Amino acid sequence: MGAAALALTGALLLAPPQPALMAIGDFLVIRDVLAPGEVIHVISGPDHRADYGIRLYQEGYGSRIFFTGGWCPVIQGNHAERGLARAASQGVPQQAIIADGAEVHSTYEEALRLAEFIAASPAPIRSVIVVSDAFHMRRARWTYRRVLGKPVAVTMAPVPFELSPYRRRWWTDEVSARFVKDEYVKLVYYIARYQLSWGRTQEWLATYDRD
Repeated sequence: MGAAALALTGALLLAPPQPALMAIGDFLVIRDVLAPGEVIHVISGPDHRADYGIRLYQEGYGSRIFFTGGWCPVIQGNHAERGLARAASQGVPQQAIIADGAEVHSTYEEALRLAEFIAASPAPIRSVIVVSDAFHMRRARWTYRRVLGKPVAVTMAPVPFELSPYRRRWWTDEVSARFVKDEYVKLVYYIARYQLSWGRTQEWLATYDRD
């Protein structure tokens, strides 16, 4: 992971100012054409993710909205329960809200919670819309496709930059720059952890699971 971060830093230093920097950030962003799905899954995180998922529900893009995430010291609360409360306060019917407050430590574990929900559903679920921040989308899509498999169509719906604290011109903002750097490191880690390793190597990599 240190080598990946070093390589990214070197690329930034050598890259032409704006077009290459924009391309580095845009590579992480996947924004699919939206069509109504059966479930909108909001990956746990800041409230703007929940609010955008709620907005998509209200616009008719899903019949149910699924919140995941356990206790968070930052918000001093349970992510899933907080999402449920925000959805209910914005008029989403209780029967359309699912909150899975089990503790999760990574995007991969959130995808597993969704997979368990789908497996337990009495009616088949064949399509999901995944909501998270824009720079999270490439790793999230890789993860959800791997966990859910071909039977479930996965559509990525990133929170628009204007509705989030992050900036498409990420190199001009410290928080956004840190997000982009971390996502490249995590993307390399996920491929190594879940696709290219096995046995004791995979067990060792698992000790670094986060986000």
